[in-house]
Amino acid sequence: MMKKENVNNQLDAELAHAGEETALSPKMLLLEELRITPEKELKPMDFLFRLFGRRCFPRRELVGITGKAKSGKTFVVSMLMACCVMRDVLNFHREEEKGLKVMWYDTEQSDESTQDILKNRILPMIDTSSGEACFDIFNVRSVDWKERRDLLKEAIARGHPDLVVIDGIRDLVNDINDGVLAQEVMEELMHLATEHNCCIVCVLHQNKGSDDHNLRGWIGTELMNKAFEVYACEKLMPQCIFKVQQALTRKYDIEQPMYFEVGDDGLPVVSGEPSDESRGSQRQERLPPLNQAYRVYDETGKGSFDVPRLFNDALQGECEVQAQVYRERVMQLSGIAIPFKYNQLLNEALKQKVIIKVQRDKLTYYQAAPF
Repeated sequence: MMKKENVNNQLDAELAHAGEETALSPKMLLLEELRITPEKELKPMDFLFRLFGRRCFPRRELVGITGKAKSGKTFVVSMLMACCVMRDVLNFHREEEKGLKVMWYDTEQSDESTQDILKNRILPMIDTSSGEACFDIFNVRSVDWKERRDLLKEAIARGHPDLVVIDGIRDLVNDINDGVLAQEVMEELMHLATEHNCCIVCVLHQNKGSDDHNLRGWIGTELMNKAFEVYACEKLMPQCIFKVQQALTRKYDIEQPMYFEVGDDGLPVVSGEPSDESRGSQRQERLPPLNQAYRVYDETGKGSFDVPRLFNDALQGECEVQAQVYRERVMQLSGIAIPFKYNQLLNEALKQKVIIKVQRDKLTYYQAAPF
């Protein structure tokens, strides 16, 4: 084997004869291109999000999201997608001020399930005044596993997403325990992440045994070996609280788990660490009381907000109010502590023509609707 000093000496000699025919082989030239030294200038790591203030989900890397069936994996995916528009979703914070483009590549669920999650979970988490959602969503369950890989490469090359979610990567192979194929797929995904400067999130189930938290199959082993970080999801019973915790990282440790539960509207809500108390009493302690002055009740005792009164009062007699200021006023008046609930009420106010939305100078304003 040629020693490093000999290679460097040969390179110096070659540089002295630039333009002349080289004696270095293409492989030796490639090795020099791949050489890492303390002086070599490399691109700094570019992270898409923070979780509890710690950077996570870097570009040009793979990230794993894992857990048992129905453990909240797709809920976490939904939060990340919403955070590409909203900047802050539960404990996730988007690093860049500008919104991100995201691609969701669903290999597992039916078309109807994918659409239902988009319409009734992801979009309701988004405040339309914060920017338009830039989503590319594909359901490829009906496509052969080989074609899924080809279509994935085409979609990333043409769509230029910042965040890619593959839900789930098990369906990119025909045999989950084929070690050669698993390695091939992981190398292909790493190449795509690097070439297109995106973060690729790989969703994969854990083994079925209650005490076995390893990722399924050989492809799970390869993902653990290649991923920059992995997050494990778990549903805690009997409180029905979901837990998300970083299980592996190559750089920034996030020791604090994130807890959330699903509200009555089907959207995730920040939760505290579960205790032996009932779920209802926990929620009552966590959330501030709603302002009863803006609540109305039907004959069955079911409560809702008086949307016209609430949104008119929040205008405070002004001709128009900037979107962020308006949201703060409505949430303060109503006692709402969850932005997702505000988004629902805002959409209802627009639907009832209580207010109208105006775009001007790249900002959003709300005005009282004309009579």
